[in-house]
Amino acid sequence: MSATLVLVRHGETAWNAEGRLQGQTDIPLNELGREQARGAGRELATRHWDVLVSSTLGRAAETAELIGHDLGLTLTEKLGGLQERHYGNAEGRVVRDLPREEIDLLLHSAEPEEDVVKRGISALSELVLRYEGKNIIAVAHGTLIRLTVDELQGGVRTKPLRNGQIVEVDISLLQRHLSAAAH
Repeated sequence: MSATLVLVRHGETAWNAEGRLQGQTDIPLNELGREQARGAGRELATRHWDVLVSSTLGRAAETAELIGHDLGLTLTEKLGGLQERHYGNAEGRVVRDLPREEIDLLLHSAEPEEDVVKRGISALSELVLRYEGKNIIAVAHGTLIRLTVDELQGGVRTKPLRNGQIVEVDISLLQRHLSAAAH
């Protein structure tokens, strides 16, 4: 299995700044988002990395390219499985100050959380198998990262991630999850 796997949430976009649900709508990074990506690159530069991947969405790919610049890595591949949750009719809606009940109503047309988790775990499993023994950086999206990591940690609910935040994945938890799913 992989030596190290970190997930990085993409840098900020105009829709993040406005409190809008982006989902799979392809909104580019803004200047703050580019700086957050460079900051993540500086933080990751203290270690050796072999592989840099991202979601197929532009904001994640641009974040990965900016990180790679500091690390001397090029973007190895883009994976559809790392895309953000599709929010259906709620994509583009401002949800920042809405009560939780209203947000939940908007999310009825969204991709089910269980499907996001399955997709995220499948993509991460593919990565660690394909790049066995390598140190991997995967740039993805807040909800996908949060839901996937929560599942790997046994349902522990973590806080929403900041743009540019780095989360290390315990590979042994991924291995245990895959082993349990196989039985």
